[in-house]
Amino acid sequence: MSPTLLFSLVIGYFLLLLVVAWFTGRKSNNDSFFIGNRNSSWILVAFGMIGTSLSGVTFVSVPGAVGKEGFAYFQIALGYIIGYLTIAYVLLPLYYRLNVTSIYNYLQQRLGFVSYKAGASFFVLSRTLGATARLYLVVNILQEAILERLGVPFWVTTLIILLMILLYTFEGGVKTIVWTDTLQTTCMLAGLVICTIYILNQLGLDLGSGIAAMGEKGYTQIFFTDPGSKLFFVKQILAGAFITITMTGMDQEMMQKNISVKTLRDSQKNMITFSAVLTVVLLLFLFLGGLLHLFASAQGVAATGDKLFPVVALEHMPPFIAIVFIIALISALFPSADGAITALTSSFCIDLLGIKRRGDWDEKKQKRVRQTVHLVFAFIFLLFVMLFKWVNSGSMIGVILKVAAYTYGPLLGLFTFGLVTKRAVKDRLVPVICIAAPIICFVLDFFQKRLFPHFEIGSELLILNGLLVFIGLLLISHKAEVSKPLLAEASL
Repeated sequence: MSPTLLFSLVIGYFLLLLVVAWFTGRKSNNDSFFIGNRNSSWILVAFGMIGTSLSGVTFVSVPGAVGKEGFAYFQIALGYIIGYLTIAYVLLPLYYRLNVTSIYNYLQQRLGFVSYKAGASFFVLSRTLGATARLYLVVNILQEAILERLGVPFWVTTLIILLMILLYTFEGGVKTIVWTDTLQTTCMLAGLVICTIYILNQLGLDLGSGIAAMGEKGYTQIFFTDPGSKLFFVKQILAGAFITITMTGMDQEMMQKNISVKTLRDSQKNMITFSAVLTVVLLLFLFLGGLLHLFASAQGVAATGDKLFPVVALEHMPPFIAIVFIIALISALFPSADGAITALTSSFCIDLLGIKRRGDWDEKKQKRVRQTVHLVFAFIFLLFVMLFKWVNSGSMIGVILKVAAYTYGPLLGLFTFGLVTKRAVKDRLVPVICIAAPIICFVLDFFQKRLFPHFEIGSELLILNGLLVFIGLLLISHKAEVSKPLLAEASL
């Protein structure tokens, strides 16, 4: 299919986003950018968050992994449900009671100013690495499918994508993203459904016979019972729960959208609705993965892993399906990058620069600083995407989960310590604990075959990291009189 036509579709899609951004970004201010003036519709937020949570990695890597791991990823999805319930009824009440713009303000009030800075810094690090890994995967597919044939270098492709994102998020921020994410989630899910139906028809299968055919190949296995395996169902479900609590409930990007909803009750409805729909969507992605492997086997397609879906869609299907795939892919790309840059800008300005604490900065000064930081993060994204291109990793979903385990672990330990204990910490030592725990985890992970020859550490590395931080905080803590714990107040 003509790369010029495909590139025209990308540009046309982007122009549509610009129109949405123009309507939603008018008369916006700093509060619009950071928290959408706390006036977002919970239905729109719930639906749009599906696109943000899935991203291009889920769109490509989850189906690609079915050939090796079957439906094992659904074990993690079951853990997600536990995590979302915890966020809805533990963390959201806390954030609304404290009326925070940045969720890391909680750490300042509970543990201290240095702890607050440490938590925000780990968020900035984690979200930067995770978002650029997601961005790299999709940009690389677009490069190979479209831009490379037009003679455009990879770095120029990345720069163009980032400039597109900057143009429609520069003014409106969260207020704009709530609407653009809704549009993009719609396109992504439509692409998922259309591709699934097409492959079923091509293989002459219906839903039941499709599942049966996958079962014969061993693709439909969900639960794995070997305790030593990284796919052991207990480890996967627990990991899914804690991944959700940290990567959503303790993540400024995801919570920024949730706390932009007017009331706590509506925000909780958003979270529960979102978790139910996401579970169904993930199951459909796994089903599509099984179909892709059946189709590839029937057509003699050699591609596997992250390359399977793009190769099948762009080289072995009619032009209409190729167009659907590209639109769905860029719909998965933008939500994972636009929200990340906006959230990183918000956290850096509010948490690390203290933009709200500076009484001598008027609205214009704050806006100028915020826009400068926004541009800087776009440049940082460009650098990290180029780094991932240079490293050229395998399955990106594994890379992202590994990054999350190392960088979100300290956030898990900090928030958990604040919520379940009444003890005070030696604030200045908190960064030492938060840095030491990931280093210990890295050593254990690197030498795990020597240290634990019959046990494979997988996604539970995040839990171990958080536990080490929690223990470290206990060691540097002392009794403190707290008349009303924040958690108790939040649950009233």
